[in-house]
Amino acid sequence: MMAFDLVAVAVRRVAYAALVLLGVATFAFALGHVSGDPTDALAPPDASPADRAALRDRLGLDEPLFTQYGLFLGRAARGDLGESWGQRRPALEATLDRLPATLALATAALGTAIAIGVPLGLASGTGRRGPLRVLANGVALLGQAVPAFWLGSVLILAFAVERRWFPAAGLDGPRSMVLPTLALGLYPTAMTIRLLAVTLADVRGQDWVRTARGKGLPEGRVVTFHMVPAVAPLILAFLGVQLGFLFGGAVVVESVFAYPGLGRLALDAVQDRDVPLVQAVVIVVGALTVLVSTAADLLGGLVDPRSGRTGTLTAGGSS
Repeated sequence: MMAFDLVAVAVRRVAYAALVLLGVATFAFALGHVSGDPTDALAPPDASPADRAALRDRLGLDEPLFTQYGLFLGRAARGDLGESWGQRRPALEATLDRLPATLALATAALGTAIAIGVPLGLASGTGRRGPLRVLANGVALLGQAVPAFWLGSVLILAFAVERRWFPAAGLDGPRSMVLPTLALGLYPTAMTIRLLAVTLADVRGQDWVRTARGKGLPEGRVVTFHMVPAVAPLILAFLGVQLGFLFGGAVVVESVFAYPGLGRLALDAVQDRDVPLVQAVVIVVGALTVLVSTAADLLGGLVDPRSGRTGTLTAGGSS
């Protein structure tokens, strides 16, 4: 029965992901038509009406809007997102060329959030008072208050210009990723601390936690095998959403550090009014976000104590 339930949940998640991807593709298509006439940026200032009409015909912009939308969805379903008007090559190819750099940065930032946020969140949420709890509250407050672009600028001045410990811009080895990772990872670190602190504080007062303590289990075992598994599905779902946020937040950080990723590519495409390239970036980032969120939801269902055997370790189980 449990396997059937998990399959049903997976089918629903996949169907929902498909609908979200359709919405993302529709949004990407709309972006190309609400920003004005692309020929204003592509055609020379002295271009004649005939030249503009020829350009619109070459780009397929003279078709009715619904026809353009249908053709766009059909090509997108085949992996064809058109040709970049500025780079003169497939827009999807140009986007995928920059994808590894952004994936590396987002993964490093998420890893930083987990490595710092989880221990500090546990320290804050388990009710123990001490230096770790003070540090956790300070990092959480700082991460929510400081904008990424300001933090990035300060990190460049402090550690690239003054100390020369790390490169100020570009991507040239692991050292060049340290400052962008810190700038991008501070906010999800703060949110991880806050979420863990709140959820663990709520779980801490449940009857089954008090029962576990009443059996004489050490506090560390109560936290590790009873409280943490109970909040794990929520934390996994949250981290999946945060990874999607990191893809979007990378636009600002990559601009500050001249980092050659999707964010920098998107900014350049917007400045050049390269509609197919902007659409490709939006669709790729949207697809990645949906994929990660869906995987996090499914994984959260597998580790949920209420879904099966893991329950013997938590609320209803005894050690």
